[in-house]
Amino acid sequence: MSAVPTAEKNVLGGPLLACGYDPLTGFYRDGCCATHGAEGVAHLVCVKVTTEFLEFSRERGNDLSTPRPEMRFHGLKPGDRWCLHVLRWVEAWEAGRAPKVVLEATHEDVLQLVPLRALKRHALDLH
Repeated sequence: MSAVPTAEKNVLGGPLLACGYDPLTGFYRDGCCATHGAEGVAHLVCVKVTTEFLEFSRERGNDLSTPRPEMRFHGLKPGDRWCLHVLRWVEAWEAGRAPKVVLEATHEDVLQLVPLRALKRHALDLH
């Protein structure tokens, strides 16, 4: 996942890299946790989902593992990379169930709500 689809920046200040293409993620379903300059786009945290997180999300009313063909959504399974809504990540973080974060593919706007040190503690690519 190294393509640079936009000129947007990641939380480390570098180019925002792609998060994932299988399943195809991102608010715009282009593989990237980017805003493309639009206001209100919040699916900006690139995560690697776990069974624990998928269960947590389902418990909170957001079932990410069940396919929804009418929405072109095949359902997530552990190990998939996904552009997660920043507030869902914060909720999971506060509950001690946050999934690992791919820092180079997480949009810099996330830093408005989450301290970099918290993201680094959950970083997939720093361990």
